[in-house]
Amino acid sequence: MTGTGAPSRPPTFVVGSGGLLGRHVRLALERSAAPVSTVSVPWHDPIAAREVLRSELTSFLGSATAAAAASDGRVNIAWCAGAGIVATPADELETEVSLFRDVLDDLRAALQPDTRLAFFFASSAGGVYAGSADPPFTEHSEPRPLVAYGRAKLAMEEALTEFCVETGSVALLGRITNLYGPGQALSKPQGLVSQLCLAHLRGTPLPVWVSFDTIRDYLYVGDCAEMVAAALDGIHEQARTSGTNAVVKILATGTGVTLAAVIGETNRVFRRRARLRLPGAGTPSHTRDLRVRSVVWPELGQRSQTPFSVGVRRTADEIALAYAAGTSALPTQVSEISIR
Repeated sequence: MTGTGAPSRPPTFVVGSGGLLGRHVRLALERSAAPVSTVSVPWHDPIAAREVLRSELTSFLGSATAAAAASDGRVNIAWCAGAGIVATPADELETEVSLFRDVLDDLRAALQPDTRLAFFFASSAGGVYAGSADPPFTEHSEPRPLVAYGRAKLAMEEALTEFCVETGSVALLGRITNLYGPGQALSKPQGLVSQLCLAHLRGTPLPVWVSFDTIRDYLYVGDCAEMVAAALDGIHEQARTSGTNAVVKILATGTGVTLAAVIGETNRVFRRRARLRLPGAGTPSHTRDLRVRSVVWPELGQRSQTPFSVGVRRTADEIALAYAAGTSALPTQVSEISIR
């Protein structure tokens, strides 16, 4: 486990700090002078992963609680991990859900009576609302996932809600829209902006299975990370005023962008048209309109946002550097994208 930061703010343990969101959350917390702890987890081995997380989280809670007088006993956990995507098989997702439940069981045993735990969980707006009616969807819309990915996110939300009720902890269930930005895992068949940038650089056609009028809300990862950091600061008060231990909050820009507009923006950045391959009809689980509008804790989203054009440019610049360097992190072929 690694730790950084000054002891004047609640310490935070970031799970999944090597991923797109987790890396940016760690940076946002460090910029705010919060002590941050991370750990490398062997996610490919659920048994070993649980052992590592149990050991490190128990150690974190013990040391953090002992030194938390300056923060009124507050400690934070930001769960930004998750290997699953829309196309992940149900059995693999169930393994991920089971591990999450096991970790919560271990946390129950490790919590001290005077610990005031705040938990952030990275959920998915696209996965949860894929089958819901009447967009734009809000926190009050009925969740209707269409695939196992969305059902897994809901199951993890429910497990964390139960944990908070039992332990007196508080949580933000962050239903995040389509994240994009520097650091996207290009080996996964997701991340439309990143995959388009890579296709531009390689000059290879990108398979697109959905219609050009498909609407999504694209949230720059740095902006999302700042919202997570702010949420951890205010979630105790928000939970008190809302009367619930687990607060559901959509993290989004509130602006829907069509697939055609995304393609147009990358074309503008690279000054040429992307090569696209249109195999045919989309998948049955595809939802055309996934606009959202957050009505819970609106102050959290009232901060300056990175313009989409700027975010695309930053993403393109990072991928171009990796491409020029011939980094092994780049996949050998362009993925078939999965739009949540």
